[in-house]
Amino acid sequence: MGPRGPIEHKTVPTRAAVYVPVFKQYPVQDDVAGTAEAPRRSHDARLAEAMGLAAAIGLDIVASGVVSGQRPRPATLIGTGKVEEMKGVIAGEEIGLVVFDHPLTPVQQRNLERELNVKVLDRTGLILEIFGERARTKEGRLQVELAHLNYQRGRLVRSWTHLERQRGGAGFLGGPGETQIESDRRQLQEKIKRLEKDLEQVRRTRQLHRAQRKKAPHPVVALVGYTNAGKSTLFNRLTGAEVMAKDLLFATLDPTLRRTTLPHGTEILFSDTVGFVSDLPTHLVAAFRATLEEVIEADIVLHVRDVADPDTLAQAEDVRKILRDLDIDVDDSDHVVEIWNKVDLLDEAGLQHLATMRESLPDTDAVHVVSAVTGFGVDTLLVDIERRIGGGTVTLTVDVAPDAMGFVPWIYENATVTARDDREDGAVSLTMDITKQARTELRRMSEHASGVSFQR
Repeated sequence: MGPRGPIEHKTVPTRAAVYVPVFKQYPVQDDVAGTAEAPRRSHDARLAEAMGLAAAIGLDIVASGVVSGQRPRPATLIGTGKVEEMKGVIAGEEIGLVVFDHPLTPVQQRNLERELNVKVLDRTGLILEIFGERARTKEGRLQVELAHLNYQRGRLVRSWTHLERQRGGAGFLGGPGETQIESDRRQLQEKIKRLEKDLEQVRRTRQLHRAQRKKAPHPVVALVGYTNAGKSTLFNRLTGAEVMAKDLLFATLDPTLRRTTLPHGTEILFSDTVGFVSDLPTHLVAAFRATLEEVIEADIVLHVRDVADPDTLAQAEDVRKILRDLDIDVDDSDHVVEIWNKVDLLDEAGLQHLATMRESLPDTDAVHVVSAVTGFGVDTLLVDIERRIGGGTVTLTVDVAPDAMGFVPWIYENATVTARDDREDGAVSLTMDITKQARTELRRMSEHASGVSFQR
């Protein structure tokens, strides 16, 4: 199969090269390393992440590096000298795929494939390959296919070597004089419309599920974060679930919901979502908007950060950018809480630096320092979540008559009993810390039964 065929994930992994092109002069809109407002990524950090992306689909990375240039070349992105160097590496290492951690125009991708005689992927194409492997649900697969078709539609210029060939006459789609590329573009558009219709049905179904949950009413707490920040591990720690938590980029793609009872009895839903990544194309974010609607409608958003990663500041800004694209106010500390994860990987100096950073914040309650692996800080986080969703505790004393003892087990299950007085007449007086939500439920139940009285 030629260089423009699909990647085949065989038992023997494809030998690949990963390159990060960097230029001294960037057009403003193409500055993939950062902006004046956001932290700039180091070249080494970009290369490490690109290699992680490639490893996520099992590629055998046999060559990698940073490729420097004065400015991007319209025809091949990099200079002819660099292209010739790559040819030598490709021949020597028997490489079948080259990944560029940089956007490629359709013309650049086509020209590079012709020059190098191997398949070439840019960052978006690689992420789509990963998404394609990770999708498990019908919705996830539809999202991936839609994103891939939108990506492919803009790259038809490279998809055919016979673009100028005419086809027409009786029995041919499109009628007389329709070019191959026009026909392909039309067929892609028809597929896209069908997928969008299917996805609209998925969205309606998801909205119905959310409406049913709101009747329940269980608050939703969504975990978001840069890919591989430890979201799924923290999700497992918070819920006791067993979501796939691997050291892989985009290990989670389809959203996962789990119900959990907080320390003082409040029931909530935790939602684990797809990891974000820098330079995620707009059409990819749009395609996964249905998945991300769990984030949009969440009562609380936990922004999980890997503070042991040297690139943590740039990663955090990338996540904030996508949250802003979803119309979420990242500066609302009552709604968005940062979780500084993986502190178990920091040495003493790193922990001290982290503590200093946290103390310098205007609102230290907007940040929790945790380790999803060891459980450090998780109990405090759960208590704070309960406080934030209106489940803050109040102290309450109730008297339970002998004929209403059925209430006592419920109270022990849904509150923290701090004092108990068993009286001679068989009644029990219980003093407890209880959430406002649970107190309301207890009052509602007592209205339909005698034998429970609330002390003032």
